[in-house]
Amino acid sequence: MMSIRSLAGACLSAFAALSAFAVPASAQNYPTRTITMIVPFAAGGPTDVISRIVTAHMAQTLGQSIVIENVVGAGGTTATTRAARAANDGYTLITGHMGTHAASVPLYPKLAYHPERDFEPVALLAGTPILILARKDFPPKDLKEFVAYVKANAEKVNAAHAGIGSVSHASCELLNSILDVKPVGVPFNGTGPAMNALVAGQVDYMCDQIVNAVPQIKAGTIKAYAVATPERNPSLPEVPTTTEAGLPAFQAQAWNAIFAPKGTSPAIIATLNAAAIKALDDDNVRKRLLDLGSVIPPSAQRTPEALATLVKNEIAKWTPVLKPAT
Repeated sequence: MMSIRSLAGACLSAFAALSAFAVPASAQNYPTRTITMIVPFAAGGPTDVISRIVTAHMAQTLGQSIVIENVVGAGGTTATTRAARAANDGYTLITGHMGTHAASVPLYPKLAYHPERDFEPVALLAGTPILILARKDFPPKDLKEFVAYVKANAEKVNAAHAGIGSVSHASCELLNSILDVKPVGVPFNGTGPAMNALVAGQVDYMCDQIVNAVPQIKAGTIKAYAVATPERNPSLPEVPTTTEAGLPAFQAQAWNAIFAPKGTSPAIIATLNAAAIKALDDDNVRKRLLDLGSVIPPSAQRTPEALATLVKNEIAKWTPVLKPAT
């Protein structure tokens, strides 16, 4: 006859076996309902646009709707904090970027999350080169004149950005540090509203992701002085690089990627990663992203492991640049 102790041990072993089986089974059936993708900025900005293009295709692959939820505030950290605290069941994700998952670390000493500790990387979606932009009637005609003008009028000019820690803020902090100027910063709840202000002539200049700027540049509603990458971008072949235009020290490219709360099942991460990769390989998705000036990452850069390395390296890169700004 089995002793009470042996019986208890057997029950515990059976329970553990069932529990171990239940987790993969749940993940294997994922998803069974709508997924929420948090976008940490206003609708119409580059992160929002890229998210909508990619998740529309991912939803087809996954067989469930993906609803975009725009949550603004504090340079994207409000939304990112919310995502970090969400249930790790795969039904709440976030499209993060260089600002929320790298620049935020040195800029917010009391940040309620840490990009490496509180998130599971899913997939890198796109690189987004940075442009130096200005209102269409800003006096400088080219980048050399821009540099001279901003240096001579540093206390009078202003620079728009999407909040402390956003890509537009971090990249312009880099530019301003190179120029050794401190213009007035004008924050907005997202790059979309900041761009609207630039188009309206309410602000002087900004550093913005190319996705947000291509339509306005082509329409002639704003000026583009240079793109901060080694080579010209195919979507704006007439815009010189910062090296060509005389400011080689300014090199900046942002990125957008999907993250899940820490502890999300590896099986769910793998499912989401596969759906994201399938989207990036789709001809229509690729065309839409490329037309906006995005850089589609090669296969080796699309894994969760590669994204984790990118986040680690980006934090190390931006911390010495942005720490003095706190």
